Amino acid sequence: MSRFTFAQVKEETYKAKDAWWTVFLVDPLAGRLVVWTANRTNITPNQLTLGAGVLGLLSAVCFAAPVWAGDLGWAWLVAGALLFHLSFVLDCMDGKIARLKGNGSVFGAWVDFVFDRIRFFGCVMALLIGQWLVTGNVAYLIVAPVVVFFDLLRYLNGSQVAKTRKSMKQALAIASGETERLRAEAVQEQAADPEEDEPSESVEAVKDVPPKGLYPRVRTFLLRHRVRPHLFSGIEFEMFLCVVAPVTVLVAFFTPLDSLIIPVAIFSVLALAFFETVLVMRLWKETRRFEVRRRELAAAPPADARTEG
Repeated sequence: MSRFTFAQVKEETYKAKDAWWTVFLVDPLAGRLVVWTANRTNITPNQLTLGAGVLGLLSAVCFAAPVWAGDLGWAWLVAGALLFHLSFVLDCMDGKIARLKGNGSVFGAWVDFVFDRIRFFGCVMALLIGQWLVTGNVAYLIVAPVVVFFDLLRYLNGSQVAKTRKSMKQALAIASGETERLRAEAVQEQAADPEEDEPSESVEAVKDVPPKGLYPRVRTFLLRHRVRPHLFSGIEFEMFLCVVAPVTVLVAFFTPLDSLIIPVAIFSVLALAFFETVLVMRLWKETRRFEVRRRELAAAPPADARTEG
């Protein structure tokens, strides 16, 4: 029986660039749990996905519990936040186990995606509607559909950005006759991160390049630590709403405020909207460069004609 090491897990399962929440708050725990799980159990990725779903369900129950828990409502919110974070740890583990052991499946990836959406929707609705029932503050009911809308928007936008980038690369590869490169990039396209602002830039590319200016320095620092410059993606959006927001109930012990759930929700929506706008603006620039390059290729003489000349 092979013995997997933590170094091997990092090498084979960690993404080159990932959300800062995952890099700093999930991978250090998930990676070590993957080593133990892979070496000592036969747990499959689908079983981990199911476990993440169960923890997500328990998290939703905790978020709804303050409706009948009275003075202990704060404890249920903190417990729900902890369970949601742990469910995300398991959710990250299933993909790592699949890559490490090679026992993933297409259907498993679909189940993982669906469970993710159900988990977040159930938990955020339980949190916001539960707090409306407890406090009577209608702001929770107003924020709820806005949060769901932006969650759906970032998924639709992410998939469309990835699809548009792929179609542009394919068109240029075909127009330039680089069909071999097109086939070679097919696997990379499947693993592309739609929320990365410049997916073509590798981490290795910035290691030996001295940055100039504040933004390049910050970007280089982030990339060297595997953190993608898209600082507020869907992962941070979910974690701020279902981990950070409910934990703010603890401010009631130190201030006259009950919690900061509404301010955190508003911040999350604005931050996600800003970075989604950045993605769209970068895509717009890419499409303009694509149109210029396509016209250049269309105007260039065929390769046979250049050879004969």
